[in-house]
Amino acid sequence: MAVEPFDVVDLIRTKRDKGVLTTEQITWLVDAYTRGYVADEQMSAMTMAIFLNGMERTEIRDLTLAMIATGETLSFDGLGKPTTDKHSTGGVGDKITLPLAPLVASFGVAVPQLSGRGLGHTGGTLDKLESIPGWRAKLSNDEFYAQLKSVGAVICAAGSGLAPADGKLYALRDITGTVEAIPLIASSIMSKKIAEGTAALVLDVKFGSGAFMQDPARSRELAETMVQLGKDAGTKTVALLTNMNVPLGLAIGNANEVRESVEVLAGGGPADVVELTIALAREMLALAGQPDADVEAALKDGRAMDTWRAMIAAQGGDPDAALPAPRESQVVTADADGVLAAQAALPFGIAAWRLGAGRARKEDPVHHAAGIDLHAKPGDRVTKGQPLFTMHTDEPARFERALEALEGAYRIGDTADDVGPLIAGRVD
Repeated sequence: MAVEPFDVVDLIRTKRDKGVLTTEQITWLVDAYTRGYVADEQMSAMTMAIFLNGMERTEIRDLTLAMIATGETLSFDGLGKPTTDKHSTGGVGDKITLPLAPLVASFGVAVPQLSGRGLGHTGGTLDKLESIPGWRAKLSNDEFYAQLKSVGAVICAAGSGLAPADGKLYALRDITGTVEAIPLIASSIMSKKIAEGTAALVLDVKFGSGAFMQDPARSRELAETMVQLGKDAGTKTVALLTNMNVPLGLAIGNANEVRESVEVLAGGGPADVVELTIALAREMLALAGQPDADVEAALKDGRAMDTWRAMIAAQGGDPDAALPAPRESQVVTADADGVLAAQAALPFGIAAWRLGAGRARKEDPVHHAAGIDLHAKPGDRVTKGQPLFTMHTDEPARFERALEALEGAYRIGDTADDVGPLIAGRVD
């Protein structure tokens, strides 16, 4: 039996005492944990030490590269067109991937979008798309490449072969209270995105009430860390810092978010969803060599919609099929005249989750028709008795718990609270 070159307890002590791990130590640690030589409890101690003491830039780079090295990497060299991708840190009503991928692909750029499922109050892109009858998330590598070549856009599940260390480490962080550590978030996201092989990457890093990282300064630190990791690996990377204090758009759920995405592709949709979709599309296309692309025109003339229909059909979905409808709905109305002053994203995300739109555990099913449709946004004038939002579910017993989550989450007053601009900054 081969002798291991390092003692994991020594490495844990180094990090516990605010020391710096070498490239060789980090590479060995990640490999040994993936192999099962380093135990979960030992890696838990290490992730807590990283959570408490942070990591140097070089350590984060080494951690990311070590995670990539545990699995396969994809290459799009033979595709004959540039590749660009987007990753969002997730939020409430964040369905931007759905209109964005076909919009960018309509300019002849390939968008290989490997997406995930929702956990907790942030919805998963795959869960949303699975509300389309027949659509499937799992594609073989051959199907993936063929669709990129023909349609240009693919949104599908990442195979287990990409950065397997990340899957193992993520599950551990989830149950040990170490999810929010910036070095661990950055290496988790970027190891998968770099292994995915895209030439360019635009990050949508959210802050505010409904974001994974609520503090704007911490969000900027995360964005800067990820942009640097991308550059270190030779991937052109840019990040936008975007506001998640208020839900994005008017739909929170799965099927209703697909409906809203199709409205955007048809040249309509809520102003904030359109604004962010266009901003991210411009960034993606600029990195792919088309800085002057007329993104708005592609939404208005139907090109983006044509690509959406082809993308859905290529994965077995029927773009014309009716989306699942809820069995039960309940309307909540305004209790006074005035202006909708506040609408906090997090409570609305939790309420949609409690209605059945999300899952508490990875194995839970989602109810595709469950969710919330907003009828007003902060700043809108409302009158007493006017609908503010409608909750949807298949199980009426869920309404009560959803309403509990929304206590104090919205307020009618004289003027709207200032939550700041939708796009608050850019990191390149």
